[in-house]
Amino acid sequence: MTYFSQGTLEKRPENAAVRCCFKAMGYTDYELDKRPLIGIANSWNTIVPGHYNLRDVSEHVKKGIYAAGGTAVEFGVIAGCDGVADWGEGMKYSLPSREVICDSIELQVKMSHLDGVVLLGSCDKIVPGMLMAAARLDIPAILLGGGPMLGGVEFDGRQSDQTSPDEAMGMLAAGLISQESLMDLEETAVPGCGSCAYLGTANSMCCIAEALGMSLPGAALIPAVYAQRLRTAFHTGQAICHLTREGITSRQIITEASVKNAIRVVNAISASTNSVLHLTAIAKEAGLSMDVVREFAGAGKNTPHLAKVNPAAKWTMEDFYKAGGIPRVMGKMHGHLDEEVMTCTGRTLGENLRQYRFLYPENPEIIRSWEAPFSEFGGIAVLEGNLAPQTAITKPGAYDPSLYHFVGKARVFDGEEAANEAILKGSIRPGDVVVIRYEGPKGGPGMREMYHAMKYLYGLGLGPSTALITDGRFSGTNNGCFVGHISPEAAEGGPIAIVEDGDSIEIDVRKGLIRLELTDEEIRDRLARWEMPQRPAPAGYLARYAEKAASAAEGAVMK
Repeated sequence: MTYFSQGTLEKRPENAAVRCCFKAMGYTDYELDKRPLIGIANSWNTIVPGHYNLRDVSEHVKKGIYAAGGTAVEFGVIAGCDGVADWGEGMKYSLPSREVICDSIELQVKMSHLDGVVLLGSCDKIVPGMLMAAARLDIPAILLGGGPMLGGVEFDGRQSDQTSPDEAMGMLAAGLISQESLMDLEETAVPGCGSCAYLGTANSMCCIAEALGMSLPGAALIPAVYAQRLRTAFHTGQAICHLTREGITSRQIITEASVKNAIRVVNAISASTNSVLHLTAIAKEAGLSMDVVREFAGAGKNTPHLAKVNPAAKWTMEDFYKAGGIPRVMGKMHGHLDEEVMTCTGRTLGENLRQYRFLYPENPEIIRSWEAPFSEFGGIAVLEGNLAPQTAITKPGAYDPSLYHFVGKARVFDGEEAANEAILKGSIRPGDVVVIRYEGPKGGPGMREMYHAMKYLYGLGLGPSTALITDGRFSGTNNGCFVGHISPEAAEGGPIAIVEDGDSIEIDVRKGLIRLELTDEEIRDRLARWEMPQRPAPAGYLARYAEKAASAAEGAVMK
């Protein structure tokens, strides 16, 4: 690749026309000569609480870039909030937006001939989209999030968060709380900006970026309101200039070994099930031939669960940060990670861990040792069986071991809205397996999160006695017995399409099994009679996504 600042931009008079474009914005000869040109891909906006502070973060990144001898150029990136999109049609656009984010960063970087890029984004599809772009571009790149928000007022035995009002909706339907209490919770559950105060997809992906070596050590979990977040932004600006001068590019950091490290960390902290989708997509963009889902299946069986935070425990992201965060977790995994992998510091993972300075004491109630874990196996499990021939994903780290084996009767719904209505009307009983289908990448389209259904079940007190399975996704905040990413999805004629009310379904986490209690012949007969239900045809971008989307087992990327 030819970069302007590596001998092209300063060539005069040949590039006078290019230089005058920069000078039109006030850039000087000092900034354009012999200094790396560093892009800042900033997803700041005033729609997403996780990105609300990124304008300030960006200013400190710029200071670091200038201090290290670089020149910063900034551009915008779209960013949606799942919390805002989470009603109806809006959520259909969330996962597909990941591809647009990746593509737009590639386009801007290529058009601008940047030497390196700092990626600023905190939330569910933005961070994976940015990491995909970094892997695709293979230039020096570092990701920095805006940091998690603080927890809210205490509710149901723990600090509240953005999902608490939905749990309260279930409690309201059950007559356990008043509408006035729910309205009060709306005011106090989310005290300020940042990514959500639990280990949802947003914070999971920032943790993954750090585990991959694509963020500075400790960067993932510094709360949004902490000054340490701004100091880390400054150091990120310095680090990207170092990477650029050393010629250390993204594909030297995102390797098969570092992806395997990240998979083990996901299991050790019981991160979001969406981690499987996104790491699969990132590995594809990095040109890796590894089977990420199979790697998750293996890692889940031999990686103990070392860290427990909300939704698996009462602890918030601020608590997790103070307990040592990802550096502490990876330190507890010494001997079980590849510590020779390169990172964005220009040093190996092992060097980073040995040099890391912890600012707060350990908390064994949050992070345990490899020898004394919360569970002997990891927080993510891959299931297979006649109901999911191409795999499905669950998160045993977020629910009680009594639910690791569940057998129940199917209650089938062709879409999220019908399921939510039935749950809130009290139509679901203990022992039911709620089946929500036609919510996959093609069928949704867009693979919405079935977050509300699980929260309503929890609020109604049905969390310990029901299960929910879907070809859609789940939020990292969900708890209870749930299975998502069922592949093939219903819209592609997967077996989930022919499940009927009353069918018996078995989920066995320890055996990695999800099974419809029908014979192979009965399944074949039903599939032979199956017809895709009539549904409104998607339009615009969703139509393109539905046409080209791969299965969840392939990362739901656009082919």
